[in-house]
Amino acid sequence: MIIHSGAGGDARSTCSYAAARMDRVTTTDGTSLAYAQCGAGRDLVLVHGITENHRAWDPVLDGLASRWRVTAVDVRGHGASDRRPPYDPATCAADLASVVDSLALVEPLMVGHSMGGVIVSAYGGAGYPARGVVNVDQPMALGGFKNALAPLQPMLEGDDASFRAAMAMVFGVLDGALPAPERARLDALSSPEHAVVLGVWEQVFVCSGDELDVLAARTLSGIRVPYLAIHGSDPGAQYVQWLLGVIADARVEVWPDTGHYPHLVDPARFVECLDQFDGGL
Repeated sequence: MIIHSGAGGDARSTCSYAAARMDRVTTTDGTSLAYAQCGAGRDLVLVHGITENHRAWDPVLDGLASRWRVTAVDVRGHGASDRRPPYDPATCAADLASVVDSLALVEPLMVGHSMGGVIVSAYGGAGYPARGVVNVDQPMALGGFKNALAPLQPMLEGDDASFRAAMAMVFGVLDGALPAPERARLDALSSPEHAVVLGVWEQVFVCSGDELDVLAARTLSGIRVPYLAIHGSDPGAQYVQWLLGVIADARVEVWPDTGHYPHLVDPARFVECLDQFDGGL
């Protein structure tokens, strides 16, 4: 199913994290992961994008915490979590399973943005406990991403100055309709770390585009719970057809002109969207 959503309300909330409980979980391989938890109700887990941390979700946290018990995780290599390779999606998905198990979360709704969308998809594909998976603006056919990233690979693998210049280019094309103050907030909390980014994108660099797409399809084919993909720009009919060929009942929403951060461009609509999706589970 594909839905092109019109504009929603422009109400916003800014989370102070005053009510959040900060703590840590140790994974099966000894990695210490930081997380924040607040709210009450059914469980919902948030997973941020590359170079960011759980604070990336600030503008939506108050709205989410009024309806769910929210656990926002710092992925390994990010935020206050340990820098400990590997950083591949399967390892990070297993990390989430450690969080869910340690905190006794009950079939959480797994929500991930960008890199986090890949991780929650891998989590669902591995059959870990979940009642649904929400992927925010991360096409899973990664062959296209490899092609887009290829011209920057020498810079990304070069010295620190070249790496940072390449990362600035990557994020420079992702802003879309993101307000300038929000872009500044994300820039302030972002921490592009050379070894971590190269570790996260290692499979993208090593595998061919076709191999990446086959790997993604194999991962997604294991998902047995409802799957929602939200895109801030149209991923194209070919991609939607590919996704529905792997997850026949996947729901795809396109929020035109909201760019890579649709949930931050319109936090109120995002909260309502998750509420409606979760209400049907």
